Order: sequence, then structure tokens, then C-alpha cells
Amino acid sequence: MLTTLVVILAAAAAEPLPNTKIDALPSSAALPTDTPAKIELGRLLFFDPILSATRDVACATCHHPQHGWADGRPTPLGVHASGLGPERKLVKGAEFLPLTRNTPSILNAAFNGIESDKPFDPTKSPMFWDNRAHTLETQALAPIRQREEMRGDVCSEAEAVPAMVSHLQAIPDYVRRFDGGITAEKVTEAIAAYERTLITPDSPFDRFMRGDKTAMTAEQQRGMEVFHRAGCSLCHNGPMLSDFKLHAIGLTDSATQRHEFRTPTLRNLKHTAPYMHHGGTLTLDEVLLFYDRLMDQAAETFEGGDTSLPPLDPLLRKMNMLPEDHAPIQSFLEALNSDDYDKTVPKQVPSGLPVAGTR
Repeated sequence: MLTTLVVILAAAAAEPLPNTKIDALPSSAALPTDTPAKIELGRLLFFDPILSATRDVACATCHHPQHGWADGRPTPLGVHASGLGPERKLVKGAEFLPLTRNTPSILNAAFNGIESDKPFDPTKSPMFWDNRAHTLETQALAPIRQREEMRGDVCSEAEAVPAMVSHLQAIPDYVRRFDGGITAEKVTEAIAAYERTLITPDSPFDRFMRGDKTAMTAEQQRGMEVFHRAGCSLCHNGPMLSDFKLHAIGLTDSATQRHEFRTPTLRNLKHTAPYMHHGGTLTLDEVLLFYDRLMDQAAETFEGGDTSLPPLDPLLRKMNMLPEDHAPIQSFLEALNSDDYDKTVPKQVPSGLPVAGTR
């Protein structure tokens, strides 16, 4: 049995192995400043299309509770589209294309960057597939500035955030809820306070790690052992089952030619398909088959094979996943799922616009 849940795999190279420990999530991500009033304000802002320059896209358009707080699409559609989740389509005549990266769920995003046995610093939480932003507050403004997501051609990138503040200042209910002083900083603080409530710290895995040895089935416990032995925890470690580092696994972003992407969390995969940065992998079976092929490619590449292929992370040399490992690993991943998260949608928002996801 795994007692410390640290597996030291046979080294294929001289560099030291990363920590492969996995842990339960903390029971709360709240900060002392997250008052009920601020959380409720953030909830309304999250679902209100008034934040977008086009006034028809909200944060919840692409991060909706019906789809595990993601959108259920390979890649998202923002402005000039209608519908929700996989049914969302561009409106007639629109020229905007889907973005090139899959929408991550915001479930547990408040814990991004958390490590085992180290103090968690939310001011250093990495965001996006390329870790280009840190903190929930910083991340919240990026879609508002992005042309394809929430800005469209209504205004310039530099004008998008001031325009959002101006729109909010014209709504008496928001003026009251912000206590008269609406700034971009206060908007992002409220949204982040709300997002810190969207956590799932009570999965079967978390209960098991806190001492309830009946919380995971025998097959799930065996799957956890296989998960470690196969080398999955070399990158998928810590309480979020992610080291939050950038790794090259043979995939390239068609828009930027980037080939290194952040290790995604393995929590709540049941609710957040499709997978990978491009959203091109529809099932967990396909993900595991992808890694089977990737291990073969890595072996060939590191032995001086085809150098025309995209570069690969050296940690791949230490993976040892066998076809018979797929089923037990999937059983373990099931223990990381939780249905116990907030799925409520406000009936109305202060702007009076249609609530995101209700039309």
C-alpha cells in the first residue's frame, strides 16, 4: 500500500525526480476579505453580459455550471455567437472563429499552483494554458480585452476595461453594491471572491486522504497505485493533481506555434470533456491511448530518432504505462470527481440583460 503516496520511479536519467505526492484539497479557498456581499456581487458580475463590450457575452457563457464550469466545446465561441455549450453557434454573417485553446473549468481554479507541504500563495496562482497570468483577479480582465471573447470590434483593447467600468457606473444597483466606487480592481476582486467558492474538496479521493478508508473502492485504490507506478504523478501531483508547470507532449498550438502547455488538473474530468489544450481528445480512453503512443514517440526521439518532430519533455522517458493500466487508472480518476458544487444561476442580473446561459 502507498503510505506516504510518494513513488520513486526507476531513473532513466541523472536529473532528480520531482515530488510525486498527491494530497487532499483544503476545505476552503476563501480569503478574509471574501464577505457574503462581495461574493454575491461577484456572482452577479460573472453572469452579467454587461461586462462585455458587445453586451451579449458573460464570463458564464464559457464557464457554465451545466458543463462543469467549462463549456463542453473543443474550443470556445465568444462574441457574435448564440447558444450555450456544444450548441453554441456563430450568428449568421459573423466572421469570428473559435479560439484555439480549450476552456478550462474554473472549479478549484482558486487552488491553482498549490503544492504539497508548502504554504499556498494565491498571489502566484498561474492561469491559462501557458501560465501567462497569475491570480484569479488578473485572469478576469483578459477575456474582457480579448477581441474574440468579449470585446468584438466595439472598441479597442485599451478601451475595453474602462468601457466596462463606465457601463457598470450607469447601473444604480451596481453603484449601490459597490458602495459608490466602481473600479476595475474592485470588479475583479468580487469575481475572484465568487470563484473561490466554486471548489470541490469533498471528492471520494479527498475523504480517503483525510482518513476515511472506505471512501475509495478497492479498484480505485489499486488504480492510485498504478497511477504512481506508471509515472503519471511525475506531473500530475499535489492537491490539484497538477504541478502547474509547462511541458511539451508533442502538441502545438496552431495560432502561436507554442508547444509547451501547463499540466491540467485531473479533478472533475467527468464533467469537463473534451480534453487537452486543443480540446481535440473527446474521452479519457483517447487520452490514455495518446500517452501510449507518446511514450513510443519519446523513446524513439530520445534515442536519436526523428528530429523533425516537436520537442518532448524529458520526464516522458520515465513513464511506464502499460495497456492493462488504463482501466485501473480510470477507476482512480473517477474518485477525483465530485457532483457537490454550486450549479445555481441567478434569475436576473442588475443590467437587465439576459442572464448568460438562459437563452
